[in-house]
Amino acid sequence: MFSGELFKAYESATIARDTVQRRTLKNGKSLQFIFTGRMTAGYHTPGTPILGSGDPPVAEKTIVCDDLLVSSAFVYDLDETLAHYSLRGEISKKIGHALAEAYDKKIFRMIAKAAREAHPITAAPGPEPGGSIIQMGVQKEYDAQALVDSFFEAASILDEKNLPKTGRTAVLSPRQYYALISQVDSNILNRDFGASQGNLNSGEGLYEIAGITIKRSNNLPFLAGNVAAVTGENNNYSGDFSTHCGLIYQKDAAGVVEAIGPQVQTTSGDVSVLYQGDVILGRLAMGCGTLNPAAAIELQSARA
Repeated sequence: MFSGELFKAYESATIARDTVQRRTLKNGKSLQFIFTGRMTAGYHTPGTPILGSGDPPVAEKTIVCDDLLVSSAFVYDLDETLAHYSLRGEISKKIGHALAEAYDKKIFRMIAKAAREAHPITAAPGPEPGGSIIQMGVQKEYDAQALVDSFFEAASILDEKNLPKTGRTAVLSPRQYYALISQVDSNILNRDFGASQGNLNSGEGLYEIAGITIKRSNNLPFLAGNVAAVTGENNNYSGDFSTHCGLIYQKDAAGVVEAIGPQVQTTSGDVSVLYQGDVILGRLAMGCGTLNPAAAIELQSARA
């Protein structure tokens, strides 16, 4: 029962999980992702053998699983007996949200770092393009028109890099998202939830701009300053995010490995008798890394 509540809460709270490349890790601490560069085409000369010598350049990226991520709480039997609500169910939901928050924060920071990287493939016919940063202007992070201009600029950048039109996602802060709804001409907004004014008033009216699906999250490193590494992280999620104010990316920008999906564990038996209560624990083991930096675009707004 509580496992289902935790998983539902986790699924509803996580945004990034299905917007990047994701693989399950088994029998190892890391996984390799590969990506290839461009190939060329040429004319055949009669009598010349075709030997298949035009193999594309290949790069490999290894993503390591971080240490076990846990969130837990102790439920005292008397508190549960006196409560007028399902205490364990509520705690399970909160644990699911905590795991989802940690999961998304790692992925969003890694995508931002990908936008600042050069592409690892430099061999001919490359080099392949690296990540991109769109400067919105000084303190323009909540300016709706600057955001819309950034969307169309990002779409142009992704098209020029020959990135697939599918799997394009933007993640904004909630305040940016609602600024778009309230300030932008509705002619450019694709509303997945209907075209009535009621949809706009409910805050569920905005779906995509320039073919880029829009999501909102509090887990971006939004103007977060310097984010330091944390013990237990085996991938580098640290960086300076002082001017960071949004992401636009395609699914190949980052990769995730999962060794243990979201799970719930509870104590019982002698432990419950000894402490007159139970520990409810949610756990998750994953790691995230950059993949194709060409697929990552970071929005930045200077402070002065």
